[in-house]
Amino acid sequence: MSQRILLGTRKGTVIIEQKDGFWQAKPMIHQGIPVCYVACDKRDGTLWASLDHGHWGPKLSRSKDGGETWQDVLSLKYPEGARYIVKYLPTEDFDPEAPAKEPEYKDATVYKIWNLTFGTAEQPGRIYAGTIPGGLFISDDGGESWQLNRPLWDHHSRGGNLFAGDATSENKWFGTPASIDYGVFEPGIHSIIVNRQNPDNLYMAASSVGVMQSTDGGKSWFGANKGMLMDYLPNPEAEWGHDPHFVTACASQPQHMWQQNHCGIFYSDNGAKTWRKVSNPEQGIHFGFPIAADDNNGLCAWVVPARADSERMALDGGLFVARTDDGGQTWKKFTQGLPQQNAYDIVYRHALDATEDMVCFASTTGNVYLSEDRGETWQCLGNNFPPVYSVRFA
Repeated sequence: MSQRILLGTRKGTVIIEQKDGFWQAKPMIHQGIPVCYVACDKRDGTLWASLDHGHWGPKLSRSKDGGETWQDVLSLKYPEGARYIVKYLPTEDFDPEAPAKEPEYKDATVYKIWNLTFGTAEQPGRIYAGTIPGGLFISDDGGESWQLNRPLWDHHSRGGNLFAGDATSENKWFGTPASIDYGVFEPGIHSIIVNRQNPDNLYMAASSVGVMQSTDGGKSWFGANKGMLMDYLPNPEAEWGHDPHFVTACASQPQHMWQQNHCGIFYSDNGAKTWRKVSNPEQGIHFGFPIAADDNNGLCAWVVPARADSERMALDGGLFVARTDDGGQTWKKFTQGLPQQNAYDIVYRHALDATEDMVCFASTTGNVYLSEDRGETWQCLGNNFPPVYSVRFA
């Protein structure tokens, strides 16, 4: 059973360890630096942190000794000639069905390294990184060098191969509000899923784009959004423009996939060939940002719901976690140990994780909660942390 929890926070990296039956936070690492994602490469135990330097830009940092010492790693960089078609924050009179304007191009730069995903044991050096503005980078030497995945970057859904010239198709990738802090409105890849039984089967999800799949290790990509609905567009079943907040899969049963979407909770039992909506708005289980899947039971997942996009706070001033054990047909709500009054916690898309019987989440108000019985009861591990961006068991 995991005995460490990794937090990426607005002011640094926090490692919470269990010793003698008690959980205790170690001194802050990367002090004063926003850390948008921290995770453990369980193939060799290396810890990775994505740093969001305000002045120096995004960087990666890693530790090979359990977090005692850290070293910066070569940052990701777009190759010369990488361009994309600029998107702007929609106005109130935005019409997604209106004829497209002439494309405006911009040279690509890394604004944010949003998440990291590690390859299988048969791929000892493989690491994936998702970025804003929507680039997928791959390393095959443990992060010493990185290459942009060109088939995804040059996909026809975002204008085609802009290295070679102007767009040959319309850009269907819209922006994410998470990029506004960087002065742009561009898409971001926040979810990367590797099928542990077949590592050539990959998925990625990007805000205001949707889910895409590759069955050949990233040499080609296609949309995987059938069954998903967008209640904010004139055509809710459009191929592109979906807004998954986070997508994950059961590690041992990877055909079972889950996503918390802007428009609700979606589930697939056939590897994203089709999705179905499994929200339960009557229970308050609908909108939110994170979702976690059980490692061994593909029918089981957890969510931490929020009220709505326009009111990003807990429902009715109280926190609860919901779990399904039957593929979203029914949900159970758990509140024991969680505040039920004056709670305004929002849990970001990477700030919920589960392993074995343990579930942990943390909020933008610096509260960290842990369950050791699959979410049925909770204990608070601290109330005074900086806003938390990511939670991962190590």
